[in-house]
Amino acid sequence: MRDVATAAGVGLATVSRVFSGAPGVRPEVAERVTAAALRLGYRRDAAASSLRRADRRSGTVGLIMADVANPFAAVLHRAVEDAAVTRGVLVLAGSSDESAERELAVIEAFRSRRVDALIVMPSGGTDAALAEMCAQGTPVVSVDRPLEVPAARSVVADNRGGARRAVSRLRALGHRRIAFLGDRPDLWTARERLAGYTEAMGGEVDPALVVRGLAGAEQGEQATQRLLALPHPPTALFTAQNLLTTGARRALQDRGEQRLVAHVGFDDLPLGDLLDPPVSVVAQDPARMGAIAARAAFALLDGDGGIPPCTVLRTQYLARGSGEIPPGLRAG
Repeated sequence: MRDVATAAGVGLATVSRVFSGAPGVRPEVAERVTAAALRLGYRRDAAASSLRRADRRSGTVGLIMADVANPFAAVLHRAVEDAAVTRGVLVLAGSSDESAERELAVIEAFRSRRVDALIVMPSGGTDAALAEMCAQGTPVVSVDRPLEVPAARSVVADNRGGARRAVSRLRALGHRRIAFLGDRPDLWTARERLAGYTEAMGGEVDPALVVRGLAGAEQGEQATQRLLALPHPPTALFTAQNLLTTGARRALQDRGEQRLVAHVGFDDLPLGDLLDPPVSVVAQDPARMGAIAARAAFALLDGDGGIPPCTVLRTQYLARGSGEIPPGLRAG
């Protein structure tokens, strides 16, 4: 910085103000400082700068998703990043793979880098570590699933209501044998979506049509093949996770039954509206979820204690065609 100050003909404090974004520097002076830094190849050391700040902030936020490659997580990630960039904050992202052990490792990696706040899709089993972060003054906001940590905040969707309304629509069409394909039973979202399905079905749930503990498109496809091969197969499918929806649709198309068996998925999926018939879904809004979570994290960072403990976002049913197929079209 001293070399930059000398080359630009200004004081060291002026260079510091330019690179910290502080006010009070004339535009022509800032331009001269920036040009000198480019000539000299100077790069601001963010880690060293954070040590000099009174608040010790690093200008980073940690984001932990189950899988950053999942389309839902990718949209949420981008929303957090869009909110962070307006504050000059960098987002560090990692995947937990729904493993508490891996999630703890990512949490510790972010703590060692002194992230200013943490946004996490909790897999379960990490509450103690997250509570410790809160106790040390680091804001923690959970997304998609609530967090049982008093000082943390949560932003979730109305999973139970969305599932209940979707399955009720299938029943209104006349379907009674509606299969449920779900994620891990220990996940809050999976339990809530099953609860919504059960409420809509009333006393007509056939245990043979409820399949839980599935992970990924391949398992969703295999489970669907088994269900459709039953002596009394379902006339409709409710797949409670987007990768399971992909797998189920593959199975239907492999059997040529995508126009004979009704199908509704929870979460939208890429190009789902371009299939024939398009896939009807219970759509969440991951962009809104990410934006609200980021705003909550920054508000807590700024000392705003008025953020509600849990924000619940309503889902939207997108009737595209696959969920509007009536029963009785499939022989046998």
